[in-house]
Amino acid sequence: MKNELKIIGIQAPLVWENPAQNIAFFDEKIKGLEKDVDLIVLPEMFTSGFTMNPEKVAEKMDGSSVSWMQKIAKEKQTAICGSLVISDHDKFYNRLVFVHPEGRIETYNKKHSFTLAGEDKVYSAGSKKLIITYQGWKICPLICYDLRFPVWARNTENYDLLIFIANWPITRIKAWDTLLKARAIENMSYVVGINRTGKDFNKYAYSGNSLIIDSLGEELSHLEKNEVGFISATLSKEKLKQTRSKLGFLNDRDSFKIEK
Repeated sequence: MKNELKIIGIQAPLVWENPAQNIAFFDEKIKGLEKDVDLIVLPEMFTSGFTMNPEKVAEKMDGSSVSWMQKIAKEKQTAICGSLVISDHDKFYNRLVFVHPEGRIETYNKKHSFTLAGEDKVYSAGSKKLIITYQGWKICPLICYDLRFPVWARNTENYDLLIFIANWPITRIKAWDTLLKARAIENMSYVVGINRTGKDFNKYAYSGNSLIIDSLGEELSHLEKNEVGFISATLSKEKLKQTRSKLGFLNDRDSFKIEK
């Protein structure tokens, strides 16, 4: 178990429906990283942007993008995660792929489809929350629109880190900032939020505003508007335990059952 976890997120202007070009961008950025990174976080649909044309970019789990993630994980001896369009049993998923340093894969299918953009019409929704155990840390990865639904993110599993990856437009960026901090505070957890920059094919603009936040809602790292590059912080398990022990807020959480 590691007391400290070094996180790096990459905020990038994704190229529309062009997996090869996006992979090349991230590959170049990652090659220059320090060797002691524990986890690299990429945005939602990092190979394509938030496309409603899954048939143009969909890959299988043994496809080139997931294989590239495994290659990076092994070479850098780090975990890496991000979501991409996956075709599985004749269905399309907005699937988060988490790759461990040895190449082992865990996945999460986005639960809340963004109906405003018609995501529910082309992608199948997931139904299971994923809690990853990595270097003694419990990590809960979620995707974009999931951020608006606090019950789904509720910390009933005593996770230590909540990750949100997104294509969250600038028109609603205040909600992004506010809800990320709310999720950290109410769940007494570190939160990492990685968003994209640039414009997509539909002319939607994205400003990034990626954040790393502690369990009291304080910013540990913040990328400025439209900045392309890295966001990083070293998280402390001991500090998190001390804060939870001192305040004890999670001891008073409500029990509930999620129903469709």
